[in-house]
Formats: sequence, structure tokens, C-alpha cells
Amino acid sequence: MNRNLISDKDLVHLYVSGDESAIAVLLTRHKSKIYTSIYLLVKDRYLAEDIFQDTFIKVINTLKTGKYNEEGKFLPWVMRIAHNLVIDHFRKEKRTPTITNSEGFDIFDTIGISEESAEDKLLRDQSHTELRTLIQKLPEEQKEVLIMRHYADLSFKEIADLTGVSINTALGRMRYALNNLRRMMQEREQSFKQYL
Repeated sequence: MNRNLISDKDLVHLYVSGDESAIAVLLTRHKSKIYTSIYLLVKDRYLAEDIFQDTFIKVINTLKTGKYNEEGKFLPWVMRIAHNLVIDHFRKEKRTPTITNSEGFDIFDTIGISEESAEDKLLRDQSHTELRTLIQKLPEEQKEVLIMRHYADLSFKEIADLTGVSINTALGRMRYALNNLRRMMQEREQSFKQYL
């Protein structure tokens, strides 16, 4: 039988039953989508390859120890593992990537921060650095949605699937993230004016 016609669920069963080649079929079937989603988040080919390998090591270990839960579909489960490894990487690095979407719009434009007056590039760069610092202060789930939406350019449906929440929850987290950023920026501006 053509292995490409076998469902993910059946391939998982074959692999768990000792058919080592079944994992290769799953890997080939989903490699492009998983790798691309990792690459969109980290924007580094070598790092994406490392995280992709770590993802499949985790998948294999989970399958071999019998901890795989049938309730979720295979691909969303693997995507969640990859996503968690990416988040872990950013936590370790303690940095926020440059946050742009596929059209090249920076998040700073998206949330309506207009610093495009006569200030020079230095001042604008400083504002961007300050905003990245503020983004780090957001609660994890808000920061996560903000990065996935504006940096990885994922849809709210994709974000909801990856984070295991409803689309409304993902939208709400985004709204809270933007509101919190605006509030923190206003507070920073107010405290700055006190010194003038």
C-alpha cells in the first residue's frame, strides 16, 4: 500500500508498533509546513533547522514513551511543540525579534505610534528599542500573540490553534497587549514630562 495514502493517525500507530519507517513518512509529509512556521518566527535558517530537529526529537521521544494523546491531530500537536521550543529560545535569549509582517509593516506603525516628525533616526531607533523593552514586560500570553501576529504574520486562527485557545481569546490577548503597550508608553511619557 502507498504510505502517502495512510493517515497521520495510522502512521503514528505503525511507528509506535515498531515500524520505524512510518516516522519518516510523517516527517516528509509535514516538514515544509513545520520548518516554515519555525523559520517565520526565528528568521534564521540554521536556528530554524536546529529547532526543527529538536522538535522531532521531542516528537519521537513522546511517541516512544507512549505519552502521545490521540485527541489532538498530529500536525497541530507537532506545531505546538515547535512553537513552544521557539518561545523557549526567545526566553533564553531574552530578546524580541524585529517585529514586521509579510508586507514589511513594522508593529510600531500598526499600533499607531507616530514618531515621524523632524526627529532624526537616532531618536526613532531609541523609541523602537524602548518599545521592544516594553513588549518584554507584557504578560507571556499577550507577548506571545503579539509576536506571532506581527512577527510571524500568523492569522488569529493559526495563533488560536498553536496556543490551544479560541480565536476570541487570541483576539482578546492581542487587544490587551496593544492597550497595555499604549498605557506603558503614556506612563513613560508622563514620567518623562515631570523632568522637563
